[in-house]
Amino acid sequence: MESNIIAISPSSISDISAELSAIGVSARGIELMKEKMLFHVIKIEKVDTRAANIIKQTMLSQGAEAAVSSGTINLRDSHTDVIIGATVQQLRLGITRLKEQPWGLRAIALELEKQFLI
Repeated sequence: MESNIIAISPSSISDISAELSAIGVSARGIELMKEKMLFHVIKIEKVDTRAANIIKQTMLSQGAEAAVSSGTINLRDSHTDVIIGATVQQLRLGITRLKEQPWGLRAIALELEKQFLI
């Protein structure tokens, strides 16, 4: 028997839950894995560089990634766009931490939560 390799690109938790269920994963297994198998790439525009540095460090501490302009680390740029790559689980953990931070990060965290963690 030859194996087939199929790329799947779930766009929601329910999509990945259905895929896991279809191959016979237990309900508990689905609960444990579903947020680890859905990946988002998110762009946040015009972020204060102080906040962008916190976003980057927060996402890295969760095992995710965040890209910022090269002038962010030394605050040469006043603002930068940020691109985050994270699983739902990493994003959830990061958002919890970002809600406690200054420079507009609570508002950013709440918007991320609203758009990506429903």
